[in-house]
Amino acid sequence: MKEKHVRIRIEQCLALAKASNCPRRTFGALLLDPQRNVVLMDGYNGGPRGGGRLCGGEVCLRDTLGIQSGTRMEVGCHHAEMNVVCNSAASGVRTQGAWLIVTGEPCVMCAKLLHHAGVAKVIVVGGGYAGENGVSYLLAHGVEVECVDGPQDPRLLSIAPGAGEAPRAEPG
Repeated sequence: MKEKHVRIRIEQCLALAKASNCPRRTFGALLLDPQRNVVLMDGYNGGPRGGGRLCGGEVCLRDTLGIQSGTRMEVGCHHAEMNVVCNSAASGVRTQGAWLIVTGEPCVMCAKLLHHAGVAKVIVVGGGYAGENGVSYLLAHGVEVECVDGPQDPRLLSIAPGAGEAPRAEPG
């Protein structure tokens, strides 16, 4: 894909994240066909399909329970990456060889899901996730990762420089 097309898709992914109803943090994900430069599927974090209640209602259950970022991933809303893979499966959209743009580093659980779904490349709009992430898992399992700058997680602003940063892949 041409760099200008990747930049446009990143902007679309950032706009998609605004659809999330998570009170803590919003994430978006776009699954792309890199050969045809088209969006195959999208997803964002939030409550169950069909408008079900969020995990903690108007507040984040993870915050209420004091759960540290990067732990107890079973508690909280559906992740954007999880939604895009499940939306693809429900619609018969092939994920093998696709690229994924996501507005924050995938957690380890989502990294495993992406790897097993056959996603070939993950473009991470950096600064989105202030917890242990799955970038190292993806790299160790042959998934190409490209990190690009993006909006920073507000929780990182109170952390000393360098703390909480994700392992970064070498560009391109």
